[in-house]
Amino acid sequence: MEAPRQDTRGIVDPSGLLRRVRFRRHAPAEPLLRYVEWYWLIDWDLPEPYASHIVPHPSVNLTFQWDEDEGGPYAELTGVALGLYTRKLTGRGRVCGVKFRPGGFRPHAPDAPVSHWTGRALPAAEVFPTATGDTARTIVSPAGDDARVAALDAFLLALPHAADPQADLAVDLVARIRADRTIRRVAGLARDEGLSVRGLQRLFSAYVGVSPKWCILRYRIHDALERAGTDVDWATLAQELGYADQAHLVRDFTSTIGVSPTAYARADSR
Repeated sequence: MEAPRQDTRGIVDPSGLLRRVRFRRHAPAEPLLRYVEWYWLIDWDLPEPYASHIVPHPSVNLTFQWDEDEGGPYAELTGVALGLYTRKLTGRGRVCGVKFRPGGFRPHAPDAPVSHWTGRALPAAEVFPTATGDTARTIVSPAGDDARVAALDAFLLALPHAADPQADLAVDLVARIRADRTIRRVAGLARDEGLSVRGLQRLFSAYVGVSPKWCILRYRIHDALERAGTDVDWATLAQELGYADQAHLVRDFTSTIGVSPTAYARADSR
């Protein structure tokens, strides 16, 4: 599997966030790579509150967090967020997060379809009983990244899970959608994979948590957000991303981010 990417896809105003926090990505232990995309670590010490905004990936995240304004360390499971995800950062804190590959969470929690967690954030102990406050403290307390990564590896390697061919298929299909902008219709993807449209939709509901169409549209917005700038030809970009015209891109971008592409580009340039 590929190493953690270094781009900022999905982060709204990445320069603003990265000025305020220390953000790093690390690869998990080799036995975990099939279903875990990367670990992400954030530390902050802010003189004033800051709200970070993320256009979520179709991934489930498991986070171990400490925020001085929230009390002791805790663990949280977050399903795929359908809208813009906002997190207010205050004072000092840190997060040690596990980003499961889209399609890769179900082998660790096989009792429910991944769509069961979509749009939800809940105490991780409701899914993984060992994800207690003490466990969170063990993971977030070390000062160095290596020790935090080792603690995350130890936690995940201790969880029962088994290889799942359907999860493998879902992982591969979402990876294909993310990489290939010529995939524009669910029917075409299903046909290429020898599946019915309904069969593909059932697979995504069970293993990804959102529909294949949602994934296609979401990765288009990630690309548009990553490439937004005052010198972007939005009509050309819309064509490259598979939109019927610029108006459709503007509509999707605005409804997802909350501002138009040109407004976002102006704000980013400032």
